[in-house]
Amino acid sequence: MSQALDQLTDALLAAARKAGADTADAIALRGSSVTIDVRSGTLEQAERAEGVDVGLRVLLGHRQANVSASDTRPETLTALAERAVAMAREAPEDPNIGLADPDQLARNWDVAALELADPSDEPSPDVLQTDAQEAEAAALSVKGISQVQSATAAYSHREIHIAATNGFSGGYARTDRGLSCVAIAGTGTGMERDYDGDSRIFQADLRDPRDIGATAAKRTIERLGARKPPTGTYPVLFDERISGSLIGHLLGAVNGSAIARGSSWLLGKLGSQVLPSHLSLLEDPHRPRVSGSRPFDAEGLPTSPRAIVENGILTGWTLDLANARKLGMHSTANAARGTSSPPSPATWNVALTQGEQSRDDLIAQMGTGLLVTSMIGSTINPNTGDYSRGAAGFWVENGQVAYPVNECTIAGNLNEMLLHIIPANDARLHLSRVVPSLLVERLTIAGN
Repeated sequence: MSQALDQLTDALLAAARKAGADTADAIALRGSSVTIDVRSGTLEQAERAEGVDVGLRVLLGHRQANVSASDTRPETLTALAERAVAMAREAPEDPNIGLADPDQLARNWDVAALELADPSDEPSPDVLQTDAQEAEAAALSVKGISQVQSATAAYSHREIHIAATNGFSGGYARTDRGLSCVAIAGTGTGMERDYDGDSRIFQADLRDPRDIGATAAKRTIERLGARKPPTGTYPVLFDERISGSLIGHLLGAVNGSAIARGSSWLLGKLGSQVLPSHLSLLEDPHRPRVSGSRPFDAEGLPTSPRAIVENGILTGWTLDLANARKLGMHSTANAARGTSSPPSPATWNVALTQGEQSRDDLIAQMGTGLLVTSMIGSTINPNTGDYSRGAAGFWVENGQVAYPVNECTIAGNLNEMLLHIIPANDARLHLSRVVPSLLVERLTIAGN
């Protein structure tokens, strides 16, 4: 019988104390996953993975070291702790590291209310294969689709437990059920591809495989005949599928580690306007059935909703304990970690205020410009916010989609871009990052 995760973390902490650690925290993960790939109606590949991983962070005064292993035998845990303490003795001092005070720790959380794990049985490989086959068949049934590059169905279940010598101990489980399809159309240099997919915590919430396959095919057919757009300054509409990347750049810039290093284009702008005054960016780690939800962070602090941007004004950084101490602030309970590294700041579920107009309304409003549906590459200057990315999508003329485009680059500066975004009302509410299509009224496009 496999050992309980809380017993593993307790054993790690005991070994750390015996090895000479002043304080320590430990994490244990147990996971299993199944992935099925289908091609031409038959099984192409099936993978199953199972395992337990543990991580230990030890502190000697203001020195720390982190070690990890996938072997949980008692002698391994002892050796792991001894190695970590030896490493910590050689580590440089950092006055900001350290565990949370006991009165900061989360207590009496309600994991069940977050619905992070589907209680239904793990799907059989046959069920996953059928999902992938149905998605592939739906894509291939669309006229013009020559092949399906991949149709993949997957399921995973993961348990996590975190404990520390300050008295914290807590854990929870997560599940994920996903399905994706990538379709191809055209020949030679005129070949195009596009995709669709869905990922949910509860299997019953997953979209129909036939809808996913048909949508992937429709998107692919629409891309046929793509050409470069004209070069110039035009409005650019970021489709909902990729608009979250813009907000992702903002989230990266407010990350406490970037602020503490002095390498953020938002440095010095706390309390300043960074979005239009009618928009807010809210974080809520307690949304049920959403992948970014959690009752506590990786340092045992209770998570809670907060405003990252409120009515356009930047209200705070994303902080773990160490970076909060560096900045003379308090942690926002945003510490994340794996088994092989100490905690660092990360955001949970975020949502941008949605607009009142549809994506089609914004297309009509933009007149002539670019609708971006996919992006490749990225050149973002973290200090200045200068932005340049390869893009593909559709050229818009007189408020209507005219033709597909590819092989172009869009460029601007994130400070100005985000200050003037216009949101649509089409965000998918089940995602961890709820961001609608976003119109930026002036960006440089390099095409023909």
